[in-house]
Amino acid sequence: METRQSRLDLYRTTLCLAYQSLGIVYGDLSTSPIYVYKSTFSGNLRLYEEDLEIFGVLSLVFWTLTLIPLCKYIIFVLSADDNGEGGTFALYSLLCRSSRMGIFFPSQAEHAHPSYDGGTSRKEGKTSLVIKDFFEKHYYSRLFLLLVVLLGTSMVIGDGILTPTMSVLSAVSGIKVKIPHLHEYITVGVACVILMAIFSLQHCGTSKVGFLFAPILVAWLLSVGGVGLYNIVHWNPGVFRALSPYYAYKFFKVTGKVGWSSLGGIVLCVTGAEAMFADLGHFSQVSLRVAFAGFVYPCLVFAYMGEAAYLSKHIEDLQSSFYKAIPEPIFWPFFVIATLASVVASQAIISATFSIISQCRALKCFPRVKVMHTSDEIHGRIYIPEANWMLMVLCLAVVLGFRDTDKIGNAYGLAVITVMFVTTCLMFLVIVTVWKRHVLVALIFVLVFGSIELSYMSACLMKIHRGGWLPLVSSLVILCLMLVWKYGTVKKQEFEHQNKVGLDRFLTIGPSLGVIRVPGIGLIYSNITSGVPPMFSHFVANFPAFHKVLIFVTIETLLVPRVPVNERLVISRVSLPEHHIFRCTVRYGYKDVRDSYDFESKLVDKVEEFLQGGETLTSSPPPNNVADSDTDAVPESSGTAAAAAVGRRRVRFRDVELQSGPNVNVRELMEARQAGVAYMIGNTCVVAREEASFAKKLAINMIYRFLRQNCRRPATALGIPHTSLIEVGMVYNI
Repeated sequence: METRQSRLDLYRTTLCLAYQSLGIVYGDLSTSPIYVYKSTFSGNLRLYEEDLEIFGVLSLVFWTLTLIPLCKYIIFVLSADDNGEGGTFALYSLLCRSSRMGIFFPSQAEHAHPSYDGGTSRKEGKTSLVIKDFFEKHYYSRLFLLLVVLLGTSMVIGDGILTPTMSVLSAVSGIKVKIPHLHEYITVGVACVILMAIFSLQHCGTSKVGFLFAPILVAWLLSVGGVGLYNIVHWNPGVFRALSPYYAYKFFKVTGKVGWSSLGGIVLCVTGAEAMFADLGHFSQVSLRVAFAGFVYPCLVFAYMGEAAYLSKHIEDLQSSFYKAIPEPIFWPFFVIATLASVVASQAIISATFSIISQCRALKCFPRVKVMHTSDEIHGRIYIPEANWMLMVLCLAVVLGFRDTDKIGNAYGLAVITVMFVTTCLMFLVIVTVWKRHVLVALIFVLVFGSIELSYMSACLMKIHRGGWLPLVSSLVILCLMLVWKYGTVKKQEFEHQNKVGLDRFLTIGPSLGVIRVPGIGLIYSNITSGVPPMFSHFVANFPAFHKVLIFVTIETLLVPRVPVNERLVISRVSLPEHHIFRCTVRYGYKDVRDSYDFESKLVDKVEEFLQGGETLTSSPPPNNVADSDTDAVPESSGTAAAAAVGRRRVRFRDVELQSGPNVNVRELMEARQAGVAYMIGNTCVVAREEASFAKKLAINMIYRFLRQNCRRPATALGIPHTSLIEVGMVYNI
């Protein structure tokens, strides 16, 4: 009985998630019928044999929908989740944890190898070992992999500009069907007003209006599916013949190069398919599969078939066939639903863009921006003010600059298919190195889906001069900014790692400088996991005093989606007990919420717990085997010598306890806490050396410096109270 009840609960939960996914995931994909046929026939494609061209396009649309969203994503890609998370970064995370394919900071490099296998227990193949060995030996191969990942993410951010403009402008343009003489600027103005309203309401959070999304998409899909079924029966029931791939073959045979160029419009039928994988973390594999295969896919197929049936009898309506195919009595209600559906589609890609930027920021591939969480119940609902207003300005610029959905469609298709091809390439590595399947399986996957995507990409590249340049330029700019930020951050941390001071040396030279200890707790923020950061040694050399209790705080982002709360703070003592010096490593996953609220209290409470617990080696097992070289944390697998060292440290701690006892240490910590807590952080100026190349000076002295000056300050991003902040100025010559 309990088993039956649990099954019913599971089914109910899955259906509920599938319903919710309609409003969050499938908005973009579901609104594609508005502009697919219009974009396909907007070029030089002419009707040689009316039914042949129309049925050929329908055949291509049907098989594209079947092969890419249904087969590639629903069957294969959704299975490549990273502990329930999806997207480009999830695939990269899987690859980095299964081998040394990632690029790590110097302080993390020696600990970068994963502590667990994210794949299966299947035996490692020879090809998998060869690929892993190749990436481990060749730094530029790892750099190229990161470049591919960032290219995919920059294209997704570019989608955040194109999707709202394409969806809203296409939906609003339907009004010209009833008012043919309406000036173009009127529809453009209405589209701009709707876009400004969408972006202006982002700060409220999708949780405020999210309950409307799924009903709108359900009504939309039922409408387009029902109208499509009506048009099939009413105009041309023989349209079912177009589902045969023979019509696609005949289409290319008759139209040739012109037909190939029209693929740039057909590819728009799968816009938003990547969202199924990117938004996996909010739902489940089964719920997304049920929603798409059971509802979205059949409704879209009926919609495209119905429009083709109408076109086969009304060739003159090629440029407005979607709205012309709507029966007269329901046109205006349908138009309202279409406009609302375009708003939902825009909202979905905007939220996805915020999520991508947040992940890039967490992995230090994007400048510091403010991330606001708009929902306490649903994880991942975020709002980034800087990104929001920048996207709004760019969307308005695209609408006002192009004023034509055909040119926007050319740009849109290239951005979409590039992201899909990047996913296909990463899936090859995942299949071989993570799933440990035979290389032939991976090759078949790439040959089948990669060849389709390359075909569409070649068609989109043929339209670069007709709007296709836009995603290339926008993604190139975003990619360059991310690469420069990543490069500057790596060089900055290399400098800190190379110029750190050993703690023993620091404590030895302290008396000669006349260093005094003042009451209170000092939290020293740095990017290194061992030794004394150059910023703090620079401060002590000029002002020989520091707090009675010192805690070196290092924040790290691991290549896992989330770190359990009880493993987030890792406390260790880095000197003799009488020195009262600790190190706290704060670990986040790339999907974790970085809540700075009450961090000071949580940290001090954790140190108190550490002291009361007899000063165990770490307060919790550190994820991903990351450990500090100067702490008392030693992995269990370090051998007999390490075990003996641990034993000696325990004896030393036991002797100290006999003399002072943990209560004395806790009391001193509480006294220091009452005296006040100060935060120290570096206010560094990063400058390229005089002998550096021109490219490095351009990247560091101009672009990286500009980004640092115009992004949020580290103290603001970390939520450090201004009244307790000490900033130490220092020049880093890299």
